Amino acid sequence: MTRWLRRALVAIAGALLLLGLNPGAAHAAGSGVSRAAAIKQLEVVRGSIDRTLTLIKEGKADQAFAEAKAGYLSHFEYVEVPLRVANPGLTSDAETKFAEIRGLITSHAPTNQVRDRIVELRRLMDDAERTLTDKGLSAPAVVAGQSFVIIFREGLEAVLLVTVLLGYLESAKATHLRRPIFAGMGLAALASAGTFFLLRSVLSVIPFGREILEAVTALLAVVVLFYVSFWLIARMDQKRWLEFLKAKVWTAVSVGSTSALLLVGFTAVYREGFETALFYQALLSFGDGLGIWVLTGLLIGLAVLAVVAWLIFKLGRRMPIKQFLATAVVLLMSTSIAFLGNAVRSLQEADVIGLHPWNHWPEPPIFVRQSLGYWPSRETIVTQVALLAVYVLGAVYMFVLRPRLDRRTAVSQPRSTAGASV
Repeated sequence: MTRWLRRALVAIAGALLLLGLNPGAAHAAGSGVSRAAAIKQLEVVRGSIDRTLTLIKEGKADQAFAEAKAGYLSHFEYVEVPLRVANPGLTSDAETKFAEIRGLITSHAPTNQVRDRIVELRRLMDDAERTLTDKGLSAPAVVAGQSFVIIFREGLEAVLLVTVLLGYLESAKATHLRRPIFAGMGLAALASAGTFFLLRSVLSVIPFGREILEAVTALLAVVVLFYVSFWLIARMDQKRWLEFLKAKVWTAVSVGSTSALLLVGFTAVYREGFETALFYQALLSFGDGLGIWVLTGLLIGLAVLAVVAWLIFKLGRRMPIKQFLATAVVLLMSTSIAFLGNAVRSLQEADVIGLHPWNHWPEPPIFVRQSLGYWPSRETIVTQVALLAVYVLGAVYMFVLRPRLDRRTAVSQPRSTAGASV
């Protein structure tokens, strides 16, 4: 009994000595590490991971190993305390990835192998922060709002197209041919949903890293949003599109072709549906942990769209359609800026482009950062500011400069006509 007590006292003394030499370890050993403190440590761990990758690229294996070891032992161990309670599996995966990186460094593995593991570790650090962070109200509201705007804007444009087509049928005394157009619309809605799931399936099997695929999807969405955001370009394209559909309707009515009318209804809706599928793919790619709010925004948007569609059919031009679309365009512009920031950050995490963080900028919770696309670094902020500048300059041209040019042209034309008649 005395021998057992002596050994216990020695063990306790050794543990106290160890904790005395490393006061931080005492804090980590207990339950005193708060989630907020762990999240702050995660920022330090990310910096250590970035420095490890830089040292590996420079061929400084010994320094890279020391950095990787220090990042884990001196900082990530504090994160493990609350993280292990919240998600033991994620904690184990992160520990394994840290160990793999150190093992690859000591074995002088190719730089690409170490980089691939670091890219995976960066993703795990984001997952860890999401696990430790409360969603709050801001991020869900932003994501639900983005989801609402996407479905409402795209759906409203489809409704307007179909309204014009049905009015054209009425003027042609062919209202009995509405049913095929409605059937085509229904098939287009189903095809749009199928396109969304097809995109997700295809992207999941393409042999590229997740970060690359997310970036490519977001950049495609930005390009499409950029195109549809400028009202003049959209209006010109809409005019040509509507003329094309009217010609198809006229041909179908003249020959009494039900299948042609069905195709017109399908074509009128599916173009908007394809854009919608692409936008939601990008939104969900950067909506980890917020999927339920994306769905909430979608359902609310569909409900509001159904009411507005009914009012359009009943009230026609008395609805403030132009104001609806103008507001939606502004919100879509902000969504495209968020997509762009997330796309650039994904390319940074995949080590495709450089990463120069601005550490003194505010760091809101990760759910807010991903919903706004706000990741304070030179690359993300500069590209977002550049896109915002293009939008502002485009708006100045459309709403200030172009009207002045049109007025000058209108004033000069009568004078030219009078001179020609003389």
